[in-house]
Amino acid sequence: MLLAPALAQTLPPLPEPVSNNPVLATSIRGKTYIASFAGLGEGKTAADAHSKAWLLLAGDSSWQKLPNVPNSLGHNSRLAMTATVLEQNFYLFGGYSVARDGSEVTQPDSYRFSVISKNYTKLPDMPVAVDDSVALSYQNRYIYLVSGWHNDGNVNLVQVFDNFTQKWSQATPFPGTPVFGHAGAIEGNVMVVCDGVSTALNSAGERSYVASPACYRGEIDSSNARKISWKAVPHPSGTARYRQAALPVSIEGERYLAFLGGSSTPYNFNGIGYNGKPAEPDNQVWLYQLTTQKWRRGTTTAAVMDLRNLIEIDGEIYSLGGMGAGQQVQSGLIKQQITLLPD
Repeated sequence: MLLAPALAQTLPPLPEPVSNNPVLATSIRGKTYIASFAGLGEGKTAADAHSKAWLLLAGDSSWQKLPNVPNSLGHNSRLAMTATVLEQNFYLFGGYSVARDGSEVTQPDSYRFSVISKNYTKLPDMPVAVDDSVALSYQNRYIYLVSGWHNDGNVNLVQVFDNFTQKWSQATPFPGTPVFGHAGAIEGNVMVVCDGVSTALNSAGERSYVASPACYRGEIDSSNARKISWKAVPHPSGTARYRQAALPVSIEGERYLAFLGGSSTPYNFNGIGYNGKPAEPDNQVWLYQLTTQKWRRGTTTAAVMDLRNLIEIDGEIYSLGGMGAGQQVQSGLIKQQITLLPD
């Protein structure tokens, strides 16, 4: 979502540090609204997961506290929620809650948030509840949830919400290994989805979490929104990134789907890898050029991980919250200045 010029310099930090928070922006009648929903506080324990939400009218000096994100299961926290913008409203899907004993439960509910009324409207539950999924909007009507985690494992589903009929259906399944913590972006009817974490069993029958370096291009059929022609595309680096974020951008007159941030170490919600080693953020950028169907590489000035979304302001990319070096939970708006690397 392209916002009004020069707003980045006037946007204050969030009231408190938060990571794993969907960050969305939209413009209505010349006014730009930015919101952050749920996530993880700076303590990074299960008790620091929350459902807090804030809204900023660009130009204001402070954020407005919103009602917490609702929860049909009665939990007071929500991590790994998936979100996107459609018809100038914010759509929120799933996520999971963490109990004091560390158990995690995928949330089945979905909501539409209106920045005008500042109200949540409950949507029909997802057919299969998912967290750490990817949400992509199409034709200002459909929202696709690609793969993700459901309570005990990943699913290969592509679930489609039709905002006109308020009904869910299933699209052509995701062709790769089912994953969570992946990233994706869409331009026109073409989506690209990359990486994430898959599960594997060792000889003792114990489950482990494995980075999945793979990218897939999906083309939505113009006459049937549930039909997606998938194909594998070469990976830009051969090393997967976990909880990066992606969005369409223009750089030097070319359109790209940009994949930014994340970590090459898959990690639990506290930023510590499943291998026991602390995860660190990446400053690499992968740029999928739509016309040539090839990758270009780049870097950014600020490494960040644990992202759900990015926003665009005056043609520039920004992250809000997330984790920086040392798994430090952040509150500020960070300009992600992309520098293209030589081919």
